[in-house]
Amino acid sequence: MPKEVKERRNKLEKAIEKHRHLYHTLDKPEISDEAYDSLVKELEQIEHDYPGLKSLESKSERVGGEPLKEFVKVKHEIQQWSFDDVFDFQELKKWNEKVRNFMAKAGIADEELEYCCELKIDGLKVVLTYEHGVLQQAATRGDGVTGEDVTHNVKTIESVPLRLDNVKNIIVEGEVWISKSELARINKEREQSGEALYANTRNLAAGSLRQLDPKITASRHLDSFVYDIASLNSSAVSLGRDTVFRGGEAERGRAVPARSDTVSEQSKELETLKSLGFRVNPYFKVCKNIEEIEKFYEEWTRKRHTLDYELDGIVIKVNSKKIQETLGYTGKSPRWGVAYKFPAEQVTTILEDIVFQVGRTGVITPVAILKPVLVAGSTVSRATLHNEDEIKRLDLRIGDTVILQKAGDVIPDIVSVVMDLRHKNSKPFVWPNHISACGGDGKIERVPGEAAWRCVSKDSFAQQKRKFHYFTSKKCFDIDGLGPKILDLLIENGLISTFDDIFTLRKGDLLALPRFAEKSVDNLLVAIEKSRNIILPRFLASLSIPQVGEETAYDIAKHFSGCDTSRMGVPALELIAKAKKEEIEAIYGVGPIVARAVFDWFRVSDNKKLVKNLLKRVKIIKEEDIGEKILAGKSFVFTGSLSTLEREDAQTLVRQNGGNVSNSVSKNTSFVVAGEEAGSKLNKARELGVKIIDETKFLKMIGR
Repeated sequence: MPKEVKERRNKLEKAIEKHRHLYHTLDKPEISDEAYDSLVKELEQIEHDYPGLKSLESKSERVGGEPLKEFVKVKHEIQQWSFDDVFDFQELKKWNEKVRNFMAKAGIADEELEYCCELKIDGLKVVLTYEHGVLQQAATRGDGVTGEDVTHNVKTIESVPLRLDNVKNIIVEGEVWISKSELARINKEREQSGEALYANTRNLAAGSLRQLDPKITASRHLDSFVYDIASLNSSAVSLGRDTVFRGGEAERGRAVPARSDTVSEQSKELETLKSLGFRVNPYFKVCKNIEEIEKFYEEWTRKRHTLDYELDGIVIKVNSKKIQETLGYTGKSPRWGVAYKFPAEQVTTILEDIVFQVGRTGVITPVAILKPVLVAGSTVSRATLHNEDEIKRLDLRIGDTVILQKAGDVIPDIVSVVMDLRHKNSKPFVWPNHISACGGDGKIERVPGEAAWRCVSKDSFAQQKRKFHYFTSKKCFDIDGLGPKILDLLIENGLISTFDDIFTLRKGDLLALPRFAEKSVDNLLVAIEKSRNIILPRFLASLSIPQVGEETAYDIAKHFSGCDTSRMGVPALELIAKAKKEEIEAIYGVGPIVARAVFDWFRVSDNKKLVKNLLKRVKIIKEEDIGEKILAGKSFVFTGSLSTLEREDAQTLVRQNGGNVSNSVSKNTSFVVAGEEAGSKLNKARELGVKIIDETKFLKMIGR
């Protein structure tokens, strides 16, 4: 290898790094983009000709390497937290009071309290790990414990340093985002090629960061802001006055710099990150009180659209690192910080129609059909109107110009009507006295004491479809492969009209239907066969008795089996069917409305016939037939999100193994199973000294 080639390569790398830093971190470019690209191209050529010169931190990595087959899951060395949200000044005041109350309990009420306010970038969080000064891993936040390795893609982001000169081992956290102008450029190209457009910058950033081909990511010009040092384990490294780090200490799974010689303030930490070579958002401010915070918030509520990247609020952090350490964390978020979200975005559009959706139990929900409009980053054409009273309150009329509000992923709401734009000849909306979706004569009635209306006919086609969808769902019979589309097809072709018809289907019936091949039919019939055994609570829930969900079904089944799960069979079901309303109402957690619904349901002849026919096709098994009673005498409470189980599935496992499940923590609770973002139940367990376990330990207890 010629010596001059190696020297040229090293000089190119240093020059490229210098100009990358000037452009992306300091916003002070000294050469044109074309000149910078030319330097990178020359480096790529040298490394192509002499592969041995290419290193992990090579600047040519910015263009993307070979495509990946899949993303690898990685466990975070530092647990990733998310901030709680507040939406107005009153909620901000309450958060601040909590901070001060906690400080008082900790004996530091006299400490000066300042706040570092930062812009909340609407992007994706990434965790960057450097070892020996070189970027070794970039991972998404994931569930806070486990994320995805996106190192190859993050290396294409010019503002992310591949090597740090002043520090060895460090983990930092930041946000990857894409500009509005880049979104416009990419959407223009996609429109010309007939491809679907990206709805917003966050969707585009997410899609770009999770590309298996890093070259695609490189072509989309992602950017980043880094805002936190999660861990720094170098031997003493001086970065200037007040910025000396040593080995970290741990608090609740999160490494934090040693108290005696850390950056003393959040604002100084941002300056430190900038000095290390990271791009830091420049619009942060230290505020002395919440009134100053409110002014900062109002300023950026007005100015948010002047930037070339999306914001969805501001992040407020106690500025003092010492106070941060004292405040610590709840089960799901830091006590010392909060996200102050911007108001929901509002737009105007036309109300073109009001239609009606029939729910599983026949309750009717009015839905607004809107002229499609972009709001909060996505195009919507529908909004829920809740009930008749809401339509009257808003005085909604077909053809009105309405103000539509949407916050994040929440279903949009109509806030009000723009009266100045109302047509002179518009007429008040008249609630109908019948709805065709209810089937039969379509009669409807208002539920006594409620704002809701429901179908009088109990055999409505729309209602039936939803009942079937619920009957086969995971919470009930759990028939794999028999989803809504297949069920609708079966109903529309007259193959099933009652639940028990599902269990009478034969291969010849199904092969005549479109999209059904022999293998898919066989798979479906096997799934139906497997579902024939069911426990009583799930059987009750599957019947779509008004007001009876899975928890209520379990309470009723437990009561009529004498609180003995081994007796939860047909005899208990017969007792429920014959029970008086007062007997049902006496069950803990069951009120008069639920009791009346259950009592009435079992007195309808068609319902009696349905249960009788079902029992010919399926078998109600005892819970003891499913698992051993290894949890007998133990009570469990679940809180937070579990990583591998849905909560209802975990609760079922407890019951199948002889244990009890409760929704509240008491001194009689045996175990609290805490998942991601566990809340007040976790704190209550700590106060009462109840044993806390994670999902892994819970599964080991039941031998899974």
